[in-house]
Amino acid sequence: MYDRIFVVVLVAVMIVGSGIVGIASAHFTMLFPGGDKDVRPEDYIASFGEEKTVLITWGCPFKELFDCIDVPEVYVRDPDGIVTQLTPVETSVDGVKAYKVSFIVDKRGDYTVYATMNVSAIKGTFVDHAKAVIHCGQAIWKGWDAEVGERVEIIPCMRPYGLEEGAVFKARALQDGEPLINTTVFVVKYRLSDDPEVLKKAEAIYPQDPWMVVKGYTKTDADGYFVYTLDEPGVWIIAVFGKDLMERGIFILPVFESFPPAGDTSVSRRTEITPESPADGLVATVVVTGLVAVLLRRKRLGGIR
Repeated sequence: MYDRIFVVVLVAVMIVGSGIVGIASAHFTMLFPGGDKDVRPEDYIASFGEEKTVLITWGCPFKELFDCIDVPEVYVRDPDGIVTQLTPVETSVDGVKAYKVSFIVDKRGDYTVYATMNVSAIKGTFVDHAKAVIHCGQAIWKGWDAEVGERVEIIPCMRPYGLEEGAVFKARALQDGEPLINTTVFVVKYRLSDDPEVLKKAEAIYPQDPWMVVKGYTKTDADGYFVYTLDEPGVWIIAVFGKDLMERGIFILPVFESFPPAGDTSVSRRTEITPESPADGLVATVVVTGLVAVLLRRKRLGGIR
């Protein structure tokens, strides 16, 4: 009898545990430097001297936002490696609780904003470690690959700004500074700004499994590396799960439209030569032929003086 009770309890624990991961894998802590939920890739680029306000929220990137369960602990690392703790201020986005932090961009280079937030009220203990890179300064690309020491962390192997749609992004997942091997990575595009009905559209086309087209899934290799193709412009959320602990590393990644934009004729200053039509060529031929005939006639009459 006790064996039967043990099996029932074990199964229940496994079901609850899978529910925690299932819910958590669809909801993320997100950092938006534009200060509101209508985030754009350009928001992750700053001007020198600008005050950047970063919105910290939690929810599903393509369905809805939810109240932040706890006050996040937030820091910013500047291009010289100096770390400053920021003070979150409670705010509201579409009626749900969120937080904001602000800082002055007073150096050229890359700032890493990172936040740790306890989201345990989902079902059990769960902690998010989210970070984003904000760039300032023409061709001053330093600090974007900094390791900030989060318990679970994603380190980009390629500069995480200026990327165009279709780019293949490579990064490394770490836990306590060591490679996370053969670990699940989720990749999701944020769509609340432009297409919050994307899941319903996917359900209509792929009723067998609509989630497969709105949430990417890959794994790290034997050294903790992973790659993923970012096939649309927008803001992407990449999350990796820790081993034997309910914590995630989250990286927020902006992706621009392909450059130059299709149909943009203002990029090049070269003078475009338009091919002549057949009629234009015929007129030119007649004019040249007539001129040659006149010159030959004048030559016969006494030469050209």
